[in-house]
Amino acid sequence: MLPNNPGGHTAYQDFLFAKLSIYYPNPKALDSKTWQIIERFYQLDLSHVDEMMKDRYSVFGPEPRLPSSMLRCILVALSFQISSYTKWTRQLKINPLYAILSGFNFGDTPGISTFYDFHKRMWLSDTNNFNPHIKPPKISVSKPKKSGDKADSVEKITVDELITQLQFLPPTNDQPQSLLFDIFNTQFLAESINQELITPEAIKLAGDGTPVVTSAQMRKKRICSCFDEGICDCQCDRCFSQPDCDIGWDSHRKAFYHGYDLYLLTDATSDNDLPVFPFLSPASRHDSLGFVHTFFHMQAHLPHLNVDALLLDSAHDAMPLYVFCSHNNITPFIDLNNKRAAPLKYKDELSIDCDGVPICMQGLRMRRDGTEPKKFRLKFRCPLMNREHGGSCPKPCSDAKFGRTVHLPMKDNPRLFNIPPRGSNAWNLQYKNRTSAERANKRIKIDYQLENGKHRSSREWYCRLFAILMSIHLDAWNLPQFDLQNRLTQAS
Repeated sequence: MLPNNPGGHTAYQDFLFAKLSIYYPNPKALDSKTWQIIERFYQLDLSHVDEMMKDRYSVFGPEPRLPSSMLRCILVALSFQISSYTKWTRQLKINPLYAILSGFNFGDTPGISTFYDFHKRMWLSDTNNFNPHIKPPKISVSKPKKSGDKADSVEKITVDELITQLQFLPPTNDQPQSLLFDIFNTQFLAESINQELITPEAIKLAGDGTPVVTSAQMRKKRICSCFDEGICDCQCDRCFSQPDCDIGWDSHRKAFYHGYDLYLLTDATSDNDLPVFPFLSPASRHDSLGFVHTFFHMQAHLPHLNVDALLLDSAHDAMPLYVFCSHNNITPFIDLNNKRAAPLKYKDELSIDCDGVPICMQGLRMRRDGTEPKKFRLKFRCPLMNREHGGSCPKPCSDAKFGRTVHLPMKDNPRLFNIPPRGSNAWNLQYKNRTSAERANKRIKIDYQLENGKHRSSREWYCRLFAILMSIHLDAWNLPQFDLQNRLTQAS
């Protein structure tokens, strides 16, 4: 039977007020933090989810739980920091507040299987993962030589090749997780835009990857008979319990782990570090490749989002990314990779320092003398010459009054020559917002305890991840207060 919610959000509000009057006639029995959560869900209108998910239900059969109530129930569990459905279903049976806040009558609450059935309806695929369980053994990641460095990529594709491949055959918006994103986009991301917490016309995105541990080790079993024949290191296919995961290197904890690499794009200028688009990749995937996958999938789902700037760390310091930004009118703010610190030989006798500053004949870094945005070039002059007091260079390399001037066109090397110049006040002012991606990852993993889900499939991990992103946006909203506590006090 199709879900039917004729009263919409008003029916939920009337239900919540009536049930709170019965079970909590003394509103002071609940603390102020609980009342803040109650007020938040009293204002959260999820009635459109019923219509969005109607085609995921059968016309025949018993009447299902309302999709809006099921989604609200999951968000309520996150608000009270309960990550296990086993514990949550038990709490729904013994705590009337959790039940009625979710939209259910106390004593008539969903069981564990109902939540997983709801996940299946939000997942647009018959399989729980993107990859089949039976596949060849995966290539192991090598431990980096220096402490704090990221492991090298094990994928046999470069950033340039991946960008070319995705430009020729871009991702579509009919992925298994597309319905999850549509709900997140229409019900939460759109409301944040409406409240002017995000500016889609010229958004500055910060990106960063973070490890997501799904199990202590990789679970796999042989399906061949090589071991019985005495062959222990065969390369025959294995059956993996989590085929979308593999072994990666956590540069922060300096340890190997099994799971995903969560790449998250956030609004860098948002005061609340609001997430815009997530993507789960295998743990072994390098951040530069993870960014490319995430960005192209984001474009498939948010084609009207106008990206003005990208703020990325040194793991993304690859020339193809600068070229891609140049072709798409995006200003890149990418920190330089220290592994590429050798000076670059430029025109004639000039060389360029590792951060894009010319080196003069005396071996000194030249002084910045402004930018020319219309001509897409930077201007540098002699470091020993002064416009007011002349110069003190013992061997001037130019007869000009103010010493030699060098113009660096961005087309010569968009990695080193960019506007604003790397290291300038304007560049530093923008780049400091890159940490918004790290703070958003911290909220997802620490505050909302993403890894406590202990799931075994990409479907379950995506459902939990998007529920957390919805909660983060809900926390940031400035919702009108109806002061339910005083209304209940007056009614009693």
